Amino acid sequence: MTLETLAKDIASSAQTEANAILKEANASAKEIIAEAEAKAAIIRDKAGSRASREAEQLAREIVASARQSNQKDVLVARRVVLDATFEEAKGQLADPALSGRASILKGLMAQADELAVGDFTVRPVAIDRAALSGIAGSRVIGEDVEGLGGFILEATDGSVSFDMRFDTLLDQVWSDKRTSINATLFN
Repeated sequence: MTLETLAKDIASSAQTEANAILKEANASAKEIIAEAEAKAAIIRDKAGSRASREAEQLAREIVASARQSNQKDVLVARRVVLDATFEEAKGQLADPALSGRASILKGLMAQADELAVGDFTVRPVAIDRAALSGIAGSRVIGEDVEGLGGFILEATDGSVSFDMRFDTLLDQVWSDKRTSINATLFN
């Protein structure tokens, strides 16, 4: 065997071996690429799924926050309407030209006659002093008190008093009838 033949055999053998190694390397590379693509697909799916869940959760939170904000705005608006209604009622009761003011005072004085037996002083709100002077009967008219109208009936010894001022009565009615007031205003 000549050197040339030996070199050709070695080169051929090396070429065959190199081709086999390249073939194996290409197959291995394809396998690695396939695994990497499969892992990437799994990661993409998981990331997409997680992003989708996070987006849904965020959407639910935003909707809940918006609802809560709307409810708060509605409650604030209702409170403004209730306060304005209360102030309007107070304004009407404080008006000296209130229709039926004299009959309200007569009704309150009739209640006072039932509640107070004995010596009691009528302490009027200044706006109603003249009207109460005419219906107080034998009761003494005392010093003025603050209020929208009406009077305080006070025992002469100061031990008992009955507050029959419009603002006190309005506060009681407003508190007692809040449910029906809300129903009337907002239903």
